[in-house]
Amino acid sequence: MKINIRGEKVMITEAIKEQITNKFGRLEKYFDSPETVNVYVNIKINTTSQIIEVTIPTSKFTIRAEESHADLYAAIDLVVDKLERQIRKNKKRLKDKYKNTENFALNLDFEIANEEENDTKIVKRKTLEMKPMDEEEAILQAELLGYDFFVFKNIDAECISILYKRKDEKYGIINVN
Repeated sequence: MKINIRGEKVMITEAIKEQITNKFGRLEKYFDSPETVNVYVNIKINTTSQIIEVTIPTSKFTIRAEESHADLYAAIDLVVDKLERQIRKNKKRLKDKYKNTENFALNLDFEIANEEENDTKIVKRKTLEMKPMDEEEAILQAELLGYDFFVFKNIDAECISILYKRKDEKYGIINVN
């Protein structure tokens, strides 16, 4: 794997590089040609935590994970575990979607202990009546309902909008035309 490490407000030492290289070695078994896989690692230092963001782009999809912890080495362990879980969890779905695809990056022939069918099914449906409102009213509605996201008919942009709460507790808006 070609691991590209970048640090924001942190000096990347040889010990950090070695730890990342060793831990990401666990993921090589999931790729057909691990030597051609690029892994982009971004390490940030926050006042109380170390944040590690990992992006693994392939020709068909992108695998991404982010973890934060007070200890950088613990954050590295957590993010590798998360990436491995993502690959294992989506094994069947990826196999079904890309089974006849040439140059598929992942090797999905690994065995999972106690492998069970992970058929993700829709367990609940809701029908909403979309009342036209502005963004401030949508934020109020989302907070009153305790939702992390809220879909509404945006009066200002004259479209359907999705309001979502970000990790920093601020809001983002996606407008759908």
